[in-house]
Parts: sequence; structure tokens; C-alpha cells
Amino acid sequence: MPYLPFKSQYNTHPQINIKGFEKEVWQGYDNIIQIIKEKQPKVLVIDCYHGVNYKELEEYLIKELHPDLSICADDAAFTADEIKTKMLDHITDDRVFGVMSFHKLEQFFHQDKIEQFQKQITSNSGLVIVYGVGASLITKGDTLVYADLARWELQMRYRSGELANWRDDNYNEDILRRYKRGYFMEWRWADEHKKSIYNEIDLYLDTNEKNDPKMITGNAFLEGLKQASLKPFRLKPYFDPGVWGGQWMKEVCHLDPSKQNYAWSFDGVPEENSILLNYNNIVLEVPSINIVFLYPKNLLGERVFARFGAEFPIRFDFLDTMKGQNLSLQVHPTVEYAYKNFGIKYTQDESYYILDATDDAVVYLGLKDNVDSKKMILDLKSAEKGEITFPADDYINMLPCKKHDHFLIPAGTLHCSGTNTMVLEISATPYIFTFKLWDWDRVGLDGLPRPVHVDHGSKVIQWDRTTQWTKDNLVNNITVIEENKNYKKEKTGLHEFEFIETNRYTIDKEVTISSQGSVHMLNLVEGEEITILSVDSSFDPLIIHYAETFIIPCACKQYKIIPSGNSIGKTVKVMQALVKG
Repeated sequence: MPYLPFKSQYNTHPQINIKGFEKEVWQGYDNIIQIIKEKQPKVLVIDCYHGVNYKELEEYLIKELHPDLSICADDAAFTADEIKTKMLDHITDDRVFGVMSFHKLEQFFHQDKIEQFQKQITSNSGLVIVYGVGASLITKGDTLVYADLARWELQMRYRSGELANWRDDNYNEDILRRYKRGYFMEWRWADEHKKSIYNEIDLYLDTNEKNDPKMITGNAFLEGLKQASLKPFRLKPYFDPGVWGGQWMKEVCHLDPSKQNYAWSFDGVPEENSILLNYNNIVLEVPSINIVFLYPKNLLGERVFARFGAEFPIRFDFLDTMKGQNLSLQVHPTVEYAYKNFGIKYTQDESYYILDATDDAVVYLGLKDNVDSKKMILDLKSAEKGEITFPADDYINMLPCKKHDHFLIPAGTLHCSGTNTMVLEISATPYIFTFKLWDWDRVGLDGLPRPVHVDHGSKVIQWDRTTQWTKDNLVNNITVIEENKNYKKEKTGLHEFEFIETNRYTIDKEVTISSQGSVHMLNLVEGEEITILSVDSSFDPLIIHYAETFIIPCACKQYKIIPSGNSIGKTVKVMQALVKG
């Protein structure tokens, strides 16, 4: 079934062209080895993000450099049991939720073992190579290489069974539990450690592609990310199947038609996505969170940085149930509950912008009038045990939805998208904090019951968000802000409880937009193509196709959007999100 009246040009591998540094980028182990040899280090340090393939490094890089001594930094770290004991309160027994760790990576190393390794290094007269997670905690050496890995690739290695949690051998443990330890603990330590050595890195190594590494100088790494922070760009999207997944993204995003479905696409989540940096036609995949960490004021703006720190607070993603099933009935925690129980500073306020829907599509949103809260929770708990099928229609509003509707979902509001909808979800970033309450008697793709959290959810449901309040406050709360012959600007949300503001631009000819002191995230929700132009020639034009999400750093100050390509002379629509002033 065709979902579009035109051929989609959606780009799954958008690149950011980096100017300069043509002689500071290399591809393949042979070239990388030659460059390292030319530096003639006495002590080479290869600090690694967790998930980097040690066996590959050992066989194709370290062995070929013929060191007199090689040291794996992990051998100085805590054992898995020692880490579990130290982090017991953070790991928790729950499959999904832990407690955010603010520890430092060095707190998980034995100082006496570090000192032993340091003595071995000092006493050795030949080449010494120190590699592994936290290698630079032992010594910075003469040449410091940082081996990085994209968050999504790390998760794929979990799923394939080739990767366990750091220092553990839990290759076959429930994927949700391994992911939980990464999200709440290991990735936090690794990110903070990486941030502490950015300016000391001599060489940056992209290890995402098996046996096909790319390397740039530390200067090219820093300056490339700086260039990216000063102009519009896209993230590399990824797509994932799900038990409720649909068929829309297969067509629009040119995905493998043989797959059963695609449920999610993360096209605008800097913590999870990557960016593709093109240096002289050698393309490196770099975790996009590196831009946030290194150049937060360029990217976010002074005001947003002052409020959130070096965190990207907005995310866009797709939820595809076209020819699929209902999402799980869910609720997100209030800010107080999220901080008290999980150690996060803000919660997942969100909204559903409808990109497509069939005539019978609905969104479940808010409670019906006169709901007995105790009876509803009892029914949810009975359903969790498999004793009944939860009668969702008795408790939750079912609201018809159509293309370009916008449903606002402040934390504490019961919600889910129904079957045959294509949702652009616009939300705050901490997306893992979803309390599933009912999953329609399903198991996951792994054959296991999908986790529900009725106990957590029951403590954050806002019981006064009933039918009339929901319709008045959360459904198509649209106000025209500005209108002329070139464009119309409408405020579509979010709710006053939420820190994100969303605007829809309907553009016939052009519109010039100011940053308003915030990073902007946008998506072309109608039309084949637009071009993003600089008002002051500070960045090159960026072409955006239908359904593509893109980011405008606050540093851009002003930018212009015009219909282009096959959209010239036609009307296009763009959804924009920013942090309220």
C-alpha cells in the first residue's frame, strides 16, 4: 500500500561535510598503523568506550605494532562482583529501571593494581601499549588514542550476544537488564571519563564497522564537531521492530521490506543517535552526544545550557502502528517522582503529532469521567497476573485522530497510540522512563512478557485529567501566531506543564526564523523537500526531505526555510520544537 503520493527521498545516512583536515584522516588498519609508527611513541594508550571489540584491536592493531609489553587496563578494574556490590542500590531487581549513577570511572579501579602497571611501564625500555576502558587512568603515555563506539552499535552487540556488561560475562542475560546497567551506570561513567580527556586525545578512532576503522587527529575531531555545532545538521537515524510495529516506515524510509515490521525510528535523539562526519570522503560515525558535551553553548544556547547543562533536552522519534497494533497503555512519571526514584532531573513530557492515520484510527488519552481509581488499579494488577483482560475502553478516552492532529501528553497522563497511526513523537529526552500499565495480553518479540509497572504508574497517574479537561487542554490546542502571504505560524503546544514549545509553519514561499535563545529541532511533516538557508552566509544550504528530522543549533541565530525541488510552488509544513523562554 503506498502511503505517499510521491517517491520518498528520505536519507538514512545523512552526512555532515567537514572542511579542512584532508591530511588528518585515515581509513583501515594498515594506514592507521603507519601513522602510529610515524609518531614513534614509547607508551601508546588506547582508551576505549565500553563495547569496543578488544579482540579486533589486539589482532589487527596491537599485535602488528609489536609491543614489548601490552597491558589491558580492565585488569586493574573491579571484578563484576565488586561492581555489583558497590552498585547494588543502583542496579535494583527491576528488569528495566535502575537508579542513575553519578560515580566516576576511576572509582572502579584498584589503585594498587594501577601502581603495579605504572611500575612495569616505567621499567620497560621498548614500546608499551596500554588499552581498554579507562586506559588513560593508568597513564596518558606519549600518544593517546580514544576508541569510540556509537550507542546503537553497542546495543546491537548486546543483542547479538557478543557483548556483556563491563567486566561481566552475562552475555546471555536478559537484554533489558544489560541495557539497564549500561543506561544507568556504565555509559554515565564512560561519558564523564571521555569528557575529561577530550582535549588530550591525539588520535580519535571510529570502531563501529568491523575490521574497517577510521581515524582522525584529536584536533580534527574537536574542530569537526565545532563546525557541526555551528550549522544545521541531521543525525543518523536507526529503526527497530516491535510487537506492535507497522508498515509505514518501510516505504517512506526505504527499509528492508522483508522485515516483519518497524515500530520505532529514532531520528532525533542525540544521546542515542550518531552523526556521520565526512572528512575528505572518509566518513566517521561519531556519537552525537559528543557535540552536546563539547560545544553545548553553540548547540543549545546559553539559556538552555544554564537550565539543563550539557544535555540535549528535546527528542523526535517515530511510532509506527500502520497495519500494526496498539502501543502499550502507559504513563510517564512526574518530575518529583522521577528524581526521587531514579535520580533524573526532568521527566518525559511528550506529545503525538499525527503524520498519517486511517479513518478509524484513535489515540487513547486521559481518563473517562467518574473513574473509580481503586477499581482501575485492581483491574490493572489482575491483568498483569493474567487473570483478566484489562477493559481499557471502560477507563480511557478513545479520541479519533487524523493527519496533522496534535495530542499533548504532560507527565502523569494516561495514553497510547492506537493501531493504524503514524506518530511523530515530540518529547523531552529521558525516554526510558515509561511506566507500561497494560500491554494488551502480548509478549515481546523475544517471547517474554513485556514488563509492566503498575506499582510505579499508579503513584503518578493524574486522576483529574478526565474527558473534558483532556479535550480542552490536550487536543489540537492550536493558535495562529502570525500569517501573511509567505507563511503561517501556529502554536500547537506543548501544555503549560511542559518546557517544550512547538510551532507549525505552513510555508508557501519562505519564512525566516530566529533562534529565540534555544536549539531548534524540526521535521518536514508535509511536502517533498525544503532547503534551510543561512541569513548571513554562515553555513551552507541544507536540503531536507519529507519526514526527516533536523537540528538548528542556537548559534545559527537566524535561518530561512523555502520550499525547493518538487515542492517549489507548493505548500509545505514544518513542525518545530524549542525550549520555552
